[in-house]
Amino acid sequence: MPGTGLILAGLGLAAIGYGGRFLKRYAKNAENLYKKVETLQSGALSGYYRGGFEQKMTKREACLILGVSPSSSQAKIKQAHKRIMLLNHPDRGGSPLIATKINEAKDYLESKKP
Repeated sequence: MPGTGLILAGLGLAAIGYGGRFLKRYAKNAENLYKKVETLQSGALSGYYRGGFEQKMTKREACLILGVSPSSSQAKIKQAHKRIMLLNHPDRGGSPLIATKINEAKDYLESKKP
């Protein structure tokens, strides 16, 4: 059929037109979404400690790992240790390094308490 090429060209131009219209309409929304994702990435995890472990355990690092204050009681330290170890135990898929650091933090804080 001689008119098939003409029909296909028209359909192609229509598809390009609708695609351009779609992009123009939703480009502004996509830009806003991108800005929201950027702020989420920087602000959502700001309450957590960022950074690696120190060579030697300090009181500050131990408190950050367990999520307790430096003046916390022995019971609060043990409770925080248990809660965190349940989530990060190597038998449940947690990292052995993280588990070691959690135990080291508990031992450090317990040894510094009277």
